[in-house]
Amino acid sequence: MDFRVFVEPQQGATYSDQLAVARAAEALSYSAFFRSDHYLAMSGDGLPGPTDSWVTLAGIARETSTIRLGTMVTSATFRHPGPLAISVAQVDEMSGGRVELGLGAGWFEAEHQAYAIPFPPLGERFDRLEEQLRILTGLW
Repeated sequence: MDFRVFVEPQQGATYSDQLAVARAAEALSYSAFFRSDHYLAMSGDGLPGPTDSWVTLAGIARETSTIRLGTMVTSATFRHPGPLAISVAQVDEMSGGRVELGLGAGWFEAEHQAYAIPFPPLGERFDRLEEQLRILTGLW
């Protein structure tokens, strides 16, 4: 049996909250800690504010030792593929090889608007996802 934890910190969880969940999951022998890659809460005020998935996972990587870490899923619209490849590879190195990257096309238009992130039409987002997969695997 493979138990994993998934959190949606854009709903208001701080880094400390996420670290506590990851540490508890690790202590209970869960196999992985995953978090969403969102900057905006789907509802409510989202306090105390957003956390960046890869910055957060980098910190958690240094504070845990066995639990796998990843996103479900990183939006292809949020980051350029080259810098994303570097960030994910760096967190993987910081964790001793415990990272799993989930990648998606992006869907939450209001979030993109709130942070001035371009939100192309659906077909273009899936083209970007396909391109990112090629670039990421090529760079790694």
